[in-house]
Amino acid sequence: MRRVHRVACLAGDGVGPELMAQASRTLRKVARMHGFAVDDVHAPFGSEALTRSGHPLPPATRSAVLEAEAVLVADMAEPALGGVAAQLDLRARLTQVLCRRGDFVLLSPLDADADVWTVERAFDLARRRRGRLVSVDGNAAWAALVDEAEDRHDGVAVEQMSLADAMRALAFDPAPLDVVVTATAVAPALEELAAGDDDDDRLAAVARLAGNGPSVFAPAQRESADGAGHGVADPSSMLLASSLLLGEGLGEGHAAETLWFALRDARVHGSRAPAQRRTLAATTRDFGDAVVSLLAASHSNAEFVPSGVASTEPPRSVGAGFAGDGAGEAAA
Repeated sequence: MRRVHRVACLAGDGVGPELMAQASRTLRKVARMHGFAVDDVHAPFGSEALTRSGHPLPPATRSAVLEAEAVLVADMAEPALGGVAAQLDLRARLTQVLCRRGDFVLLSPLDADADVWTVERAFDLARRRRGRLVSVDGNAAWAALVDEAEDRHDGVAVEQMSLADAMRALAFDPAPLDVVVTATAVAPALEELAAGDDDDDRLAAVARLAGNGPSVFAPAQRESADGAGHGVADPSSMLLASSLLLGEGLGEGHAAETLWFALRDARVHGSRAPAQRRTLAATTRDFGDAVVSLLAASHSNAEFVPSGVASTEPPRSVGAGFAGDGAGEAAA
């Protein structure tokens, strides 16, 4: 029997339904390729639910979230999400960033009570990626916490970095970075730098990781609602969030890797010039089609790979499905 993972999909209004449509079909496709199934439950949410039922978070939607293994939301900032977040065991915030000079993740606890849990999760993630962890904070207690955890995690190279040096690295030279873990107090400044600006052409997705129960995943880049209904929203960040959900929410690291590489290659070989919305093809659907068409070639067992596709060696460890050394450098 195939594994079946239940995912609550909260599209909301605006461009949310368009983005969620691409995420859902891509998740189902990559799941079939890897021998499991995704039961994506689409529940009314936010303004859409308010219009239909008079409440932004109806009881059925709350139940769908609480009963899911993971939650995919089109907008992490939607106020209705706060109505159920308090019932989830959310402990850390994770930001994954793909840019032309590197690929890295940034973790920080959501509150001081989650410091130990977040550091342990950071070491686990580093071991599944490239084995490098950077700790950022001037607080001696935080540094001591990371040092103590290092003794329990062989095979992970740890560097204690000052806030100033970390900000320079995130802004100008992220290539050496792998996993960055930082305390709550300095996290907002680092997250803003990590996401970059339009000139950096960075792609980011965010997650709120749970100790128990479902974690929440979302695109970091918010698309303007002005384009809703026109089919021109860029689904890249939503698809990156979907890859993150597979690896960190469902534990399907191989599938996460397959989607990650397909997304990267679709961005690199997109039909539009970089000056014209950079990597997006003609429409939201077109870009989704491009990613889906590349899934087979991006699979780690693919025997026939078209020229120019998956040209970078896959990561040695697949846990969260992130790229290996240099994989992000091709993304322009």
